[in-house]
Amino acid sequence: FNLSNTQQSTHLRHTANMDAIWKFIGIAATPDESGDGFEPSRFARMLAVDSKTDYRPIDFEKKYSGDKRILVICTEQRYMTMENGTKFSTGNHPVETCLPLMHLKNAGFDFDVVTPKGNPACIEMWALPQKDEVFMEFFNNDFKLKADKPLSLADTVANRSKLDSYASLYIPGGHGAMLGLPEDSNVEKAIMYMVEEDKYVIAVCHGPAPLMAVKSDPHPFKGYKIACFPDSVDKQTPMIGYLPGKMTWFVGEKLLEKGLTIVNTAADDTTCVDRKLLSGASPKACQEMGKIAAEKLLEVYA
Repeated sequence: FNLSNTQQSTHLRHTANMDAIWKFIGIAATPDESGDGFEPSRFARMLAVDSKTDYRPIDFEKKYSGDKRILVICTEQRYMTMENGTKFSTGNHPVETCLPLMHLKNAGFDFDVVTPKGNPACIEMWALPQKDEVFMEFFNNDFKLKADKPLSLADTVANRSKLDSYASLYIPGGHGAMLGLPEDSNVEKAIMYMVEEDKYVIAVCHGPAPLMAVKSDPHPFKGYKIACFPDSVDKQTPMIGYLPGKMTWFVGEKLLEKGLTIVNTAADDTTCVDRKLLSGASPKACQEMGKIAAEKLLEVYA
C-alpha cells in the first residue's frame, strides 16, 4: 500500500523523534570516530563492557619450554554491514582475544598474530577493560605490537614447515570474526592442517564463524559439541543499540547446518571440550577457556 504525503510526513517525524529520544537516553548506537560506522550505545556498553576482567593467573605445575607457538587468526576488516545498510564498527574483541593468550603465555606458549593479507588486525577498542592494569599491560606490550604488524595468513599456510611450528590454532571472537574469514580459503587450509595433524582448535564467542571456511562435506567437526555466542542474543542487541541494525546471518545457524551441536543458550561462561575442539560462549568464558587450553596443550607438549 502507499502512504499519503501526510502519512509519510507523520511517519518521518515519528522516526526522527524516536531517534532523538534513543540518543537522549543513550540507547542509540554511537557514531565511531571516522563517521563511517557505529559503535555500541552508552547503554549497551554499560551492560556488556566491563572495566576489569576476571583474569586470575594460574600456577601451572609444569610449563612449556619449547619453541612451538599459538597461531592466532584475526580479522583485518572493520565494518559489518547490517540489514538496514548501516555499518557496525567491530573487529576482534580484546578480552576474547587476549585473556586466553595471557594464560597460554603464562604456560610457556608464545603466539603469532596473522590476518588474511598481513594488514593490521582490527580490534574493538571500545571494549577494552581500561581499569584492568594487568590486562592492559599485556594488551599494549605483548598483543598490540603483533596485532599492528601481523604475519600474512596466506604466506603462513603456504609454508608447511611454518605451520609445523604451531601447537594450536586460536580464533578469537568479536563480530569481526564473521568478516572475510568464513570465506577465506587460507583459513580453511589452516583449520584442515590442525585437524589432519590432530592439533587443538580453539574458538570463543563468534570465533567459530571462520569454521565455515571449511567447505568439505561432511564438515570435519560434524557431530561435535561447541559453545558460541547465542543467535538469540544477537537478534536482541539492536534493541539496546549494541548493534546499529539486524545482522544478515548468524553463527549458530551456520554451525547447526554443518552438523555441530551448540551446548549453551546464554552468553555466559560456558566452555566446551570435544576431542580437539575447545570453545567458549562469551568473554565470561575466557578465564576458564584459557586455563583449559593451556592445560590441554601442556599435556601434549610439556
